[in-house]
Amino acid sequence: MNTLLLSLILTTMSYEMPKLPYETNGLEPVISQQTIEFHYGKHLQTYVTNLNNLVPGTEFEGKSLEAIVASAPDGAIFNNAGQVLNHTLYFLQFSGKPKSHEPSGKLAESINKEWGSFENFKKEFAAAAVGLFGSGWVWLSADKSGKLHITKEANGSNPVRAGFKPLLGFDVWEHAYYLDYQNRRADHIAALWSIIDWDVVSKRVD
Repeated sequence: MNTLLLSLILTTMSYEMPKLPYETNGLEPVISQQTIEFHYGKHLQTYVTNLNNLVPGTEFEGKSLEAIVASAPDGAIFNNAGQVLNHTLYFLQFSGKPKSHEPSGKLAESINKEWGSFENFKKEFAAAAVGLFGSGWVWLSADKSGKLHITKEANGSNPVRAGFKPLLGFDVWEHAYYLDYQNRRADHIAALWSIIDWDVVSKRVD
């Protein structure tokens, strides 16, 4: 591919909505069709639209979501890029009929090494998600050495900001659960474990 064509592709690159691997009612009763239609169809679409309007003509034009989140200063571009990245990882990590309700292989070994057991990991992750003040995200991520971490991220931030690789994320903004659980964030967090597609999460380790 010649340099001119590559440059043209990069400068005209737009950010797109991820394609859901399930129907909008495919995660019920854990996440209702109404929540998916609002959360995915309206909230995420707004972030994607905003980012596509904000980036052209800036130093971030043609850059990946990860590159923008890692380097952009706090502000509109960072906030919208962070939320597009966060929600893409979030919506693609679910399945209405997951093959297993816990990880296996390398990821399971790493979790057991760090927290002693999968159940201990779930307790610590859930405690972080329930205890995060205000709006934000809780992530399982890996640093450059492969060590796993549970991190709390305010608003639209992401572990990429600290040089980590995000593997599993729970959205604790109220719009993610209020239609289904009202103010019962803990109940929402507890229910999410049953729809995690651990095959998808495990593939993010490599």
